[in-house]
Amino acid sequence: MIKQRTLKTTVSATGIGLHTGNKVLVTLRPAAPNTGIIFCRTDLAHLPRIKATANSVGDTRLCSTIEHMGARVATVEHLMAAFSGLGIDNVYVDVSGPEVPIMDGSATPFVFLIQSAGIVEQVVPKRFIRIKKHVRIEEAGKWVEIAPFDGFRLDFTIAFCHPVIEQTPQQVRIDFAMTSFPREVARARTFGFMQDVEKLRAQGLAMGGSLDNAIVMDDFRMLNADGLRYPDEFVRHKALDAIGDLYLLGHPIIGAFSAYRSGHALNNQLLRTLLADSHAWEYVSFGQQEEVPAYMKRLVGQTVWS
Repeated sequence: MIKQRTLKTTVSATGIGLHTGNKVLVTLRPAAPNTGIIFCRTDLAHLPRIKATANSVGDTRLCSTIEHMGARVATVEHLMAAFSGLGIDNVYVDVSGPEVPIMDGSATPFVFLIQSAGIVEQVVPKRFIRIKKHVRIEEAGKWVEIAPFDGFRLDFTIAFCHPVIEQTPQQVRIDFAMTSFPREVARARTFGFMQDVEKLRAQGLAMGGSLDNAIVMDDFRMLNADGLRYPDEFVRHKALDAIGDLYLLGHPIIGAFSAYRSGHALNNQLLRTLLADSHAWEYVSFGQQEEVPAYMKRLVGQTVWS
């Protein structure tokens, strides 16, 4: 049986919110089977809880923000990607502000945090969402789709007219039957352009952005002296964002996701459209090892503590 997973112990870290610019404490706590991923605003009265689901996503400007009864938590996608990449099903996420800290702009600090806490299996079967029918959304020259596939694969293409990005690969395929999330995806950082900074800050966004937590470019060059972590870091980070957004389904996916110039808004629109069609997907669990998709065999082979 492929089992659900949670953390062994509680673990915390502090960082800066990318959009608020404020210091935030994030604490990850173990949760019981079938809890899912629950965000808790520890700075608000009554400690409101927000379940990380596709239907809880509100604002999608430059990040995915989940909301419930007036409480909100922004920039959840990098942490959600880390939960997805390490197979975490159940966890409480306490945040002391309206945004998950950006850390270094990638998912690696969250991977380290989860691995530091330890991962334990729970005596309840893991539930997957298996895609049964092709679903596609198109909007303003962009598109995103999901289709049946015996595993979990992402194809992502970007198209930025910038001299730095144009010199790098703008398409990536990630098949998790052959790819390690911590090594080959998690380190890809978010990126932005100096020409957009003033406009974004006038909207109350990107207040905490810096060379420490993003790849930043002017009109002609990259300003980060340390260069890129991957030759295709720009498109790889967009794939990382999509992994986090997809995990807002609440379960691992058995299917293939493809996108052209997609972002958080279109990713969420795809999930809502998928969920609205009961013939397009189904819940599945696996009792026998030979039934398990190859990518999940790789994932469950990672270290767990009992």
